Amino acid sequence: MDSTSSGNGPRVNKGETGGDLPVLPEGFRFGTSTAAYQIEGAADADGKGPSIWDTFSHTPGRIIDGSTGDVACDHYHRYREDVALMKRLGAGGYRFSVSWPRVQPTGRGPVNEAGLDFYDRLVDELLANDVQPMVTLYHWDLPQALEDVGGWLDRDTADRFAEYAAVVGGRLADRVEHWIPVNEPNVVTMLGYAQGTHAPGRTLMFEALPVAHHVLLAHGKAAIALRQAGAASVGCANNHAPMWPASDDDADVGATKLFDALWNGMFIEPMLLGRYPVDLAPLLEDAVEPGDLATIRQPLDFYGVNYYNPMKVGAAPEDAEIPFEQRPVVGYPTTDFGWPVVPESLREWLITMRARYRAALPPIMITESGCSYAMGPDEHGVVDDQPRIDYLDAHLRAVAEAIKVGVDVRGYYTWSLMDNFEWAEGLTQRFGLVHVDYDTQVRTPKRSFDWFAQVVAAHRR
Repeated sequence: MDSTSSGNGPRVNKGETGGDLPVLPEGFRFGTSTAAYQIEGAADADGKGPSIWDTFSHTPGRIIDGSTGDVACDHYHRYREDVALMKRLGAGGYRFSVSWPRVQPTGRGPVNEAGLDFYDRLVDELLANDVQPMVTLYHWDLPQALEDVGGWLDRDTADRFAEYAAVVGGRLADRVEHWIPVNEPNVVTMLGYAQGTHAPGRTLMFEALPVAHHVLLAHGKAAIALRQAGAASVGCANNHAPMWPASDDDADVGATKLFDALWNGMFIEPMLLGRYPVDLAPLLEDAVEPGDLATIRQPLDFYGVNYYNPMKVGAAPEDAEIPFEQRPVVGYPTTDFGWPVVPESLREWLITMRARYRAALPPIMITESGCSYAMGPDEHGVVDDQPRIDYLDAHLRAVAEAIKVGVDVRGYYTWSLMDNFEWAEGLTQRFGLVHVDYDTQVRTPKRSFDWFAQVVAAHRR
């Protein structure tokens, strides 16, 4: 490790500009993350079927700028160029997702070999460039044919997902380091089926709770299928946030506890403890069948945390449809997405998890953490995204602080490798270490790319 020391003081990594770099333990995994629909494009190439995001993005009024993922970053055709960027970055891990309808166009039945072959080639290319794959099986692009018969409201979808997991695991498990069955089941449930701001756009509110159970059941069934296929490491990627009451008023505190159970507890407790939070269990009784919770509670080799910011919650007005509402987190800088930048709340969440779940908590991986800033290349072709460097620096330090007090965190995968299609925000938000010109598909590494490469290199020496 490239470091300096003074007497018996701490060793400190130094960047090219002389600034101190974050210091993480030996063997800590640095990586980047993406998702299939957000970068691949090739919407109907080589036999791929339509997903709910193909349908949703082509529905007028759903995407803020009217864009779609039809082309996105054209990664399907440019993956070798993108892997070369990863090699240049030096980070040892890459988290990507497999498009279910690319492998099974209708979500069931025959495999589209051309689609599966793409991921075979991608994994081989990664390994040839010293990048270890972390594969997510479901990052929200449900085959439209399954949505047409109920989607995640239909318990049968969990069984179809297990069959799909067996197919992909059977092809790739011999070469993939880590597996994640489902990305952010809480976002699938709440934004996709309860509020309708994500695909498939249903607005069921509390009637969407069966979706949560079926997606969790799919996680458990897929974990079993992956292990049977030879997967060595299976985890999860759950979106978590510390919940801050808007005030000390009993109503605000109570509303915050309820939303904490819905956003955090409803997904972490079944996976780690085999139960739902006590206040929510009665609402899920009709969906839960004998043995389901044992299926969901599969042994996990790592627990993936997707973190962006804390949430402030208050009691909603008495005539509101739901009893809680989100309030703005003030007093902190914000990203171009309007999200507050609060690195200490990542440390807070990691320490809270350890305190709540103790022996039930496996080693943690930060499977997503990043920020949106819109700056593009200047007249010299330089993308000076200092706010992203500041964000990554502060959040890596927050992880290091949590590790120092005993939280077992093994890696940090930043969102994202490159700018991409940001769901309902279309092409308006840029999270990447690499700038993408969507008209020309030219990739331009940003200053944050070079800074992150320095951090990685300092930990290899």
